[in-house]
Amino acid sequence: MPKTFMEGSGAVAEAVRACRPNVIAAYPITPQTHITEELSRMVANGLIKAEYVTVESEHSAASVVLGASATGARTYTASSSQGIIYMAEVLFCISGMRLPVVLTCANRALSAPINIWNDQQDSISVRDAGWVQLYAEDVQEACDMHLQAYRIAEHPEVMLPVMVCMDGFVLTHAYEPVDLIEQAEADAFLPPYQPQYYLTPKNPLTFGAMLGPESYMEVRYQLDKALRDSAKIIEEVALEFQKKFGRFQGTLIDTYQVEGAEIVLVAMGSVVSTIKEAIDTLRKEGEKVGVLKVRSFRPFPKEEICEVLGGAKEVLVLDRAFSPGSGGVLTNEVRAAFCGRKPTPQIRGHIIGLGGREINVETIIGIIKNRAEVGREDKFVDLKEALIGG
Repeated sequence: MPKTFMEGSGAVAEAVRACRPNVIAAYPITPQTHITEELSRMVANGLIKAEYVTVESEHSAASVVLGASATGARTYTASSSQGIIYMAEVLFCISGMRLPVVLTCANRALSAPINIWNDQQDSISVRDAGWVQLYAEDVQEACDMHLQAYRIAEHPEVMLPVMVCMDGFVLTHAYEPVDLIEQAEADAFLPPYQPQYYLTPKNPLTFGAMLGPESYMEVRYQLDKALRDSAKIIEEVALEFQKKFGRFQGTLIDTYQVEGAEIVLVAMGSVVSTIKEAIDTLRKEGEKVGVLKVRSFRPFPKEEICEVLGGAKEVLVLDRAFSPGSGGVLTNEVRAAFCGRKPTPQIRGHIIGLGGREINVETIIGIIKNRAEVGREDKFVDLKEALIGG
């Protein structure tokens, strides 16, 4: 199929359609709405043979796909910001029951104050829910990730939900050229879901049973092990996707100009494209700088990150979310990965773009040029001193 110039949300809806979900449930919230709005049209027009369930809240949307997945259906939902937080209770249940749900998180800032623009605080806030979390750099990767997400989630060695994270507005409402996948090609890559365990009167089972102290810890250990072990499947699926479709956005991580780089930036999501442009500019000036893209935040690729960053003198981590009182979440993960390892590069944390504040090439160049100003505490970049009493 030739490239199609279209909005990111519509492109993702087309990718989800090609995955042939059986049940879709969602509640509208900016900037996710266009995705599920388009899917509802597809269902109404007979382009998807699926049940589209309109619900009264995000909590209910997550509950519907939980129940449907437990019966053996392939399910899909999407949300953003407060919707993701409202789903949190059910997100833990979905992973705890080992249900292969796929969810698109159109990343958006959390309240209060109310802000509808992009950062990654919503998905980062549920990082401990037990879901695989994949972060897309551009619209094409977001589309491709959904086919890969179902393959990963439904793999018998994984059986875990997958959250595909794409930056709200920056990707969901941007128009880009996209290679859409033909239905026949999608079917060859993603066969019909064949659940091993599901609710049926013919073979009664219990999902989410109550467990006491004698066995709860072992079940949570199994969840952790499954999530860690999913790294292998994420890599296999990404490489198989590349072989079939000729596109490669990385496995757990991806890199750009890191060979021989003395300074390496680390980031997730759409800002990586801006960083690459800044790197091209700085390379012409003789700066030895590169970027490592974290594609899989959960499972967190400690070994792969340390292998790439071990040869750098300085590492600048760019966070679009933070843990109040602690600092940048991605920064802390990178620092923890190097705990007890030698050599350890100097790691400086930068919190950027919260609430949709602009991140341009000049922002990135400024971070690199002024890196010596950053001490032990992560720096909030481009703060307006007049608004904080400075």
